[in-house]
Amino acid sequence: AIHIEHCSITTITTMKLTAFALSALLAGTAAASPGRTAFVANSSWKRTTSLASTVEAPVEEATDAKPKVQQMTRFDRIKAAYKGLKNVSTDVGLGFSYDDFDEAVQATDYAFNRNDVVKGTVVQYDNGGCTVDIGAKASAFLPVAESALIQMPGDDIEDLVELNSELNFQIISEEDENGQLLVSVRRIQYREAWDKVVANQSNDEVFEAKVVDVNRGGAICLVEGLRAFLPGSHLTGQLPTEDLVGQTLPLKFLEVNQEGNKLVVSNRRAVVEQQMSDLSRGDIINGLVKALKPYGAFVEVGGMSGLLHISQVSYDRIDDLEAVLQPGQQVKCMIIDHDKVNGRIALSTKTLEPEPGDMLRNPAKVFEMAEQTAAKYHERMEAERKAREEAAKDIVLGLGDSLDDLTSDSDDVNGDDAADPLAEVSDSLDSLLS
Repeated sequence: AIHIEHCSITTITTMKLTAFALSALLAGTAAASPGRTAFVANSSWKRTTSLASTVEAPVEEATDAKPKVQQMTRFDRIKAAYKGLKNVSTDVGLGFSYDDFDEAVQATDYAFNRNDVVKGTVVQYDNGGCTVDIGAKASAFLPVAESALIQMPGDDIEDLVELNSELNFQIISEEDENGQLLVSVRRIQYREAWDKVVANQSNDEVFEAKVVDVNRGGAICLVEGLRAFLPGSHLTGQLPTEDLVGQTLPLKFLEVNQEGNKLVVSNRRAVVEQQMSDLSRGDIINGLVKALKPYGAFVEVGGMSGLLHISQVSYDRIDDLEAVLQPGQQVKCMIIDHDKVNGRIALSTKTLEPEPGDMLRNPAKVFEMAEQTAAKYHERMEAERKAREEAAKDIVLGLGDSLDDLTSDSDDVNGDDAADPLAEVSDSLDSLLS
């Protein structure tokens, strides 16, 4: 006890109190002071340990109460102070203010309805079509089937529509859940094609078209992108076989019915019109005998069918036409008449006979000398024409002299008592009619 009293207070305060040291100190104090023995005796080791723990706890709590603060780096301080880009709005130098722009936007109608035609730009090829910007809230979609009126087998969207091209598009659907519309180019081209067809029909013009398919009844031609039917009976010089596919033929319209989507064309009418414009009476042409009838032969002339009547074959009488002509035989004929409106031609071989009956005896001689015989025939016809004109002139002059005589006779008769110079003629006609 005396030792503890003389210990330096400074040394005791600097010592680290542990549970063991504190226990030893309390035990020594109890031995030196009998008055305090009861306190020590009643105090158990557990109470002493709890006191030791109570002494150490504030040290640990003090340690946890002051965590080490991590200082921010220069980059973290700049990042925390950054507030983003500042967009300074100004309309200086513009031809309009932001208020004007807002009014224009509010006044613009962005309604897109089915069947409306709008301008758009092809911006991207997509699976099964392409994306089109038409100014809507979402891009429109153009399917391959609606991209063009004329599509050949194997054509892709890249072959039908150019990227970044500006075209007219027809809206063919309502907006879907994403606000996207379907558009079409084919339907616009379809209407334009019918307009051209109707205009060509009104002008009755000859046009050309390519044959794309054949069937039992005829052929299918592509006219302004529309499928037109060419009947086999209106096909000139050939049959509707597969060899016809890919050929370009001159055509004319037979029937145009836009409401019924019906288009019928004729090759024979176009060929007849083109060739009839170059034909005239007296021309010598080559032909092919196609068929024989009791009244004559049908001869194909440049795709047209001409009639060689039995009375025009020879100056001699013909009892059996098959003895003179045969189907498939090449002949030379002279055109003696034609009907350009209906495409009909009247032919003759007897005008080419050097001597009457040569077509029966030697047809080859007639065809060989056709040009010389035709020249003589024309000279003879010209002489006969001039003779007829002279005869007609003499008749006219004779009538003039007769009228002069009648006029001079009537001058000798006064006023109302003048006799009618044609009275006797009228009486004669009346008697005949009665």
